Amino acid sequence: MATTRTPEPVRVDRGQYLLAAALALVGIYTLIDARGLNVGFGDPVGPRVFPYVIGGAMVVLAVLLAMATARGDVAQGEEGEDIDLTTPPDWLTVGKLVGILVLNMLLVNLVGWAITGALLFAGCAWALGSRTLVRDLIVGVVLSVSSWYFFYVGLGVPLPPGILDGVL
Repeated sequence: MATTRTPEPVRVDRGQYLLAAALALVGIYTLIDARGLNVGFGDPVGPRVFPYVIGGAMVVLAVLLAMATARGDVAQGEEGEDIDLTTPPDWLTVGKLVGILVLNMLLVNLVGWAITGALLFAGCAWALGSRTLVRDLIVGVVLSVSSWYFFYVGLGVPLPPGILDGVL
């Protein structure tokens, strides 16, 4: 006696369609924006090639993702090696980090990178649970001043010195 198996219903993940649409829009924007780049005379591989390749790849990947989603392919959920996925997110920590980043963006041109970079590091360490403020500030000062010199001297990219103009 043969049993009839009913096919499983195709599970549609609308989030993947949203991701495919966003990927396609960014790819199309990249392709359109690449048309405005200036091309030098006689340059066979101009500045448009890289954005055309990236934009085209994004559109192709968006189409492939939409086709896979239509077939019912669903991304496998993250198991998490050492994370308890049943615990709710810690929005207080996220709020602290966002506040520290916004404060850094507001103060970097006024106070300068060397100071705000140190406060950024120490503040993020504090928000993530560190309780050694003095050590965090020292590490932050070393990182921010060394990164300021790396960008300014090594790469030729001036970061704002702020109130330390003339000292650094």
